[in-house]
Amino acid sequence: MPELPEVETVARTLKSLVQGKTISDVQVFLPRIIQKPAEIEQFCSALIGHTIVDVARRGKFLRIILDGLVLVSHLRMEGRYGAFNDDEPVEKHTHVIFSFTDGTQLRYKDVRQFGTMHLFKEGEELLELPLRKLGIEPLSDQFTHELLRSKLEKRTSKIKPLLLNQELIVGLGNIYVDEALFTAKIHPERTPDTLSKQEWKKLHQAIVDTLSRAVEAGGSSIKSYVNGQGEMGMFQQQLLAYGKENEPCSSCGTSIVKFVVGGRGTHICPQCQRMKK
Repeated sequence: MPELPEVETVARTLKSLVQGKTISDVQVFLPRIIQKPAEIEQFCSALIGHTIVDVARRGKFLRIILDGLVLVSHLRMEGRYGAFNDDEPVEKHTHVIFSFTDGTQLRYKDVRQFGTMHLFKEGEELLELPLRKLGIEPLSDQFTHELLRSKLEKRTSKIKPLLLNQELIVGLGNIYVDEALFTAKIHPERTPDTLSKQEWKKLHQAIVDTLSRAVEAGGSSIKSYVNGQGEMGMFQQQLLAYGKENEPCSSCGTSIVKFVVGGRGTHICPQCQRMKK
């Protein structure tokens, strides 16, 4: 599933492709993708005549902002958007097509068919699900090590599942939690009450640095991820822990091991990330 860096990259590339374009027609071939409104005809007719003014991100969600409306889209496992001319062949698994007045189209393709779309009046999208319960943005100015600690320190769960909880901190998934914990030298099964003040600072900095570098690299193409222009991300070449099972740790040379934490495959260096009580 795309995480913050991938969705941020998709938002930026889509903005360059569709900003200022006016919708002339909408076709939906897989109705269950449209979660709001319930009527597909209402979804399609509501969008016609509206112009895209921006494309932004909230957590792992895209916000396609039009004049008076906001389309909230979650890519899930393999959803992707692409820009085409309207005379180009439509690829298999294309489920929604937004046609523009200039003869181009924005197409949504989703092999796994898990993606979702919600349409709101502008401003209402932040007050309702699926965005209403989302936590703090880790690349925002408000995300400090003090705030990170205050959100997590009284909880009894292991640190990795807490970092994956989108109601606490948004955008972090399995890849970047493994990378941040490795960088901060914190074992993923430790609980918040075992972290020192210095470790909270290291964890905060590791989260910000890891995500920032991943955004700069265009995200990680681990499986099928590409941005809005069909380009792969390159951060997978910089990964230090995730996917490195049995490879030597970049810091000490100990083999990276993989095990399960909270139902998720987890990669650590057992020497650098020792368990502490």
